Amino acid sequence: MSKALSRWCLPLVLAVASVSLVACSSSIATSTTEAPLPAGPVPSKISRMVCSKEAQSHINSALGVTAKVSPPTYVDHVYSCNYVYPGGTMVLSVHELDSWNQVKASFAALKVSMGVSQNLGNLGQDGFQAKDGTVVVRKDYKILMVNPTGLPARFGVPPTSSASVAVTVADLILGCWAGD
Repeated sequence: MSKALSRWCLPLVLAVASVSLVACSSSIATSTTEAPLPAGPVPSKISRMVCSKEAQSHINSALGVTAKVSPPTYVDHVYSCNYVYPGGTMVLSVHELDSWNQVKASFAALKVSMGVSQNLGNLGQDGFQAKDGTVVVRKDYKILMVNPTGLPARFGVPPTSSASVAVTVADLILGCWAGD
């Protein structure tokens, strides 16, 4: 990594870490860790968190741009919403599954179908960034996806690569997931 890139990345990492701590001190974080629950007829509290007003506020603050968030949907155990910004859209989704075996198999299939740009083993229980910039993370019986492909190549204040935006948003979300 170049010295210029290193000097730029450290402040961003520190900013994300501080926003994560603030976000988790609020009501979107759960106070106790619970055992994973299988997918149900309605999305879990953890899944609903990604589109909540509070999550929107923390993401907007981290990116320096305000989104209008579409009404969430829950179809085939996938909870999702669009973060619509002036000039682009980012999609957040959580796929709820029934067991460790299902999560691991689905995650492995996504790695093959999407291709891996880089592994992000420090996010959740395993994670990767796909070749298109999407961040995919497994945590308990859920798979979080942050898809920045609808954003411009450089986005936010200050402008950052859309792939880096996806990592930042995934880190913010996972910093508050205590399990369910």
